[in-house]
Amino acid sequence: MKNLVIFLLISVISTTSYSQKNILNLSDAILKGRTEFAPKRVPGLQWVAGTSAISFYNDDRTELIIRTLRARRPDIKVTVDVLNKAADLELKKMPRVTWSDDITFYFNDASAFYEYNISTKKGGKVLDIPENAANLDYDPKSKMLAYTIDNNVGVTAANVSSIMITKFEDENMIAGQAIARYEFGIGKGTFWSPNAKYLAFYQKDETDVAEYPLLDITVTPGGLRSIKYPMAGQKSEYSYLGIHNTATGATNYIETDGEKDQYLTNVGWSPDGIYVYVAVVNRDQNVMKLNQYEAFSGKFMKTLFEETHPKYVEPEQPVWFAPGENESFYWFSERDGYNHIYKYDVDGKLLGQITKGNWVVDKILGLSQSGDNLIVTGYDESGLNHYAYSINLKSGKQKQLSNNSGYHSYKLSGDGILLMDSYSSMKTPFVTDVITTRGEDFENIISSADPLREYNIGEVELVELKADDGTPLHGRIIKPYNFDEKIKYPVLVYVYGGPHAQMVSNSRLAKAPLWMYEFANRGYIVFTLDNRGSANRGFEFENVIHRDLGTTEIKDQLVGVNYLKSLDYVNYAKMAVHGWSYGGFMATSLMLREPGTFKVGVAGGPVTDWKYYEIMYGERYMDRPEENPEGYEKTSLMNYVNNLRGDLMLIHGTVDDVVVMQHSLDLVKAFVEAGKQVDFFPYPNHPHNVRGKDRVHLMTKVLDYIEEGLNKQ
Repeated sequence: MKNLVIFLLISVISTTSYSQKNILNLSDAILKGRTEFAPKRVPGLQWVAGTSAISFYNDDRTELIIRTLRARRPDIKVTVDVLNKAADLELKKMPRVTWSDDITFYFNDASAFYEYNISTKKGGKVLDIPENAANLDYDPKSKMLAYTIDNNVGVTAANVSSIMITKFEDENMIAGQAIARYEFGIGKGTFWSPNAKYLAFYQKDETDVAEYPLLDITVTPGGLRSIKYPMAGQKSEYSYLGIHNTATGATNYIETDGEKDQYLTNVGWSPDGIYVYVAVVNRDQNVMKLNQYEAFSGKFMKTLFEETHPKYVEPEQPVWFAPGENESFYWFSERDGYNHIYKYDVDGKLLGQITKGNWVVDKILGLSQSGDNLIVTGYDESGLNHYAYSINLKSGKQKQLSNNSGYHSYKLSGDGILLMDSYSSMKTPFVTDVITTRGEDFENIISSADPLREYNIGEVELVELKADDGTPLHGRIIKPYNFDEKIKYPVLVYVYGGPHAQMVSNSRLAKAPLWMYEFANRGYIVFTLDNRGSANRGFEFENVIHRDLGTTEIKDQLVGVNYLKSLDYVNYAKMAVHGWSYGGFMATSLMLREPGTFKVGVAGGPVTDWKYYEIMYGERYMDRPEENPEGYEKTSLMNYVNNLRGDLMLIHGTVDDVVVMQHSLDLVKAFVEAGKQVDFFPYPNHPHNVRGKDRVHLMTKVLDYIEEGLNKQ
């Protein structure tokens, strides 16, 4: 009797504890995840250029505060009223500013660029932004602006008329924009030289690229919007790099040889602005040449070195010259199995490998003040944590610069003395510290409380499993807040599984979106596994999927499934799988190639046949269809429709220009021909992802479908 009383008392206390907290709902989980439910940060926090002073906004963003850290002096404050008076503006909040030097910042609105000097307390308009300009690229030293209007690129400066560098009327010719569909680390289309004498710009000719029709239902009758979409094995775009001389107005193009449809990637400048460096990759993506070109003429000077690999090479970073080093540069390569940094002289002679080990380097932050240490960021050997590291350039000694495990992001001060270290972990909501480049604590800027502390949030844990070859695989399990190990819970497996993405890390909420915690609270286990093929674990971990997408990934996902089946609290007769994009491909593959494993599947924006996907990404991992017919046949999901057991819903945005709707429609057609029932839901006028308030509708649709399917008898 006494034990029963104790048990009841514990139950009452536990229930009361739960009931005193708020219940997370799906709408809030989706719409407030980056606002109300995100840990507090210092708004606009950044280094003042060239110094170890910081600037940030006050909470209501009505003033900018400049604070010295190493030598304590009174804060400098610039209020929005002061800025308005100096620049003749009517701003309500401080704009997003960028420091051009230690006393001057600049900003822009829709019509012009402005600057303000905190020493003279003066500021004003620098230059007007041409009407309809996009892709703005401002150089604060020269006060010149590169921009695009429609398909053409132009430049303008203060008190100077705008000049259109290109004047294409043919819509197939596009200048000043990113090329190669944003692959190879390409994110922009214009590149100022260090002295702004030259502007390098991408240009592409899409004449031979096939048109792809997207339905426009915003007009009556419905209209057609065509995009250029180069599918695997078909004709591609042809890339060029122009170099505009801002002093003379002349424009030349770099001299290239080789295939018309090769890739011009990772544009970088020499410190003196005389040469431009380009990583030229052949269409087969198995040969990369780092070439040097003369900026004045575009003349090819030399190939510094080549990299080859039987599967693929994928440069994603331009050359990096350290301040004051004009005769040598640093280069990223995966040649030893991990992304590491190598040093070369400007003739292409290898001077040494700078970083080493079974870990992935992803960024160079700069040099320490002494110049003896290179500061980089990268993932530790597990891939779960992200840190800064100091590499002594004389001894080669590598040092991790934080003792706090987690996912860190860093900014190096302009004087090379301090690092701004912002991080979270499964135990730490969010912290920003300032540390030295030797790894010593300097100052805490903010330590945020958990914004979900008043909500019932389930437990999350990481698990390490083994692939069939012994490779460690990392998984994440989210349980209901009122988890009871005596209950058999149904399971949702969320999957992505493709290159360039990592779903599980030692970061806040273990990197899971809040909707997963809301769904777990309904009485589900939510599980995710990063299979081989995903990011930040080394080149071999990723490229094992080459020419056979889906096979290794499925094997590894089944390792996760078997682990779930081993858990006493899992009802493995009620398992669902959901994923988007590559994850949509994986969710559908698991439903069709491993039938019966999952009772329900939901695939969003899925690739269903790799011959319908874009050249740049698709051919890297699958080669061309004519080179790998067996691989394309094996990975085409149309060949497995007869295997379907359980409920499957496909979801697709009607104007998806990444994974075009042909993927889903062709798979639906195959299901119809096979006499198999499948569900399909389009999101009108949405591209590859459904965002905004409609995302609440999307996730309600997904999770309701899963619940209904799992609860069917």
